[in-house]
Amino acid sequence: MRHRRYGRRQSLKPRDLIKPAEILLSSNTKKPTQVCLRRAVSSLYYALFHCLARECADLLIGGPNSGRSPEAWLQVYRSLEHGIARERCKNTKMLAKFPNGIQDFADAFVEIQQKRYDADYNPSVQFAKASVKTDLILVEGAIAKFLSEPKSDRRAFCVYILFKQRK
Repeated sequence: MRHRRYGRRQSLKPRDLIKPAEILLSSNTKKPTQVCLRRAVSSLYYALFHCLARECADLLIGGPNSGRSPEAWLQVYRSLEHGIARERCKNTKMLAKFPNGIQDFADAFVEIQQKRYDADYNPSVQFAKASVKTDLILVEGAIAKFLSEPKSDRRAFCVYILFKQRK
């Protein structure tokens, strides 16, 4: 199977990554395995990550049907770096300049990224179904609030996340 590099493919939507987490949580109705809970946590983080990557690309290059350059759009989408995004999302002084929905998204990003790291790399950590369900609700709410903020604020946040500040 060949992958199309710049065709008219759809980028991942947050729901595309939240749905597998829901499935994994219900996979053994009473008590999902640790593997299922770990994969659910990881999927929730990537819902946040790809939501932000997509917003960066759409708001800086253009959304679907905008006549955007597919190459430029992909370059911006792929420019989001996990560690830099985390550090910028932890900067409460800068985040205070943004509306609450963006601040909540940044807080969720940092929290769920750490849980994803533990899920993927720390074999001694145990996850509880209830806490992962709480994380799912947190992620859904953070994404909804983020996307409901004015486009100008979301665009400014994307610029803040992607580009180095110079004085």
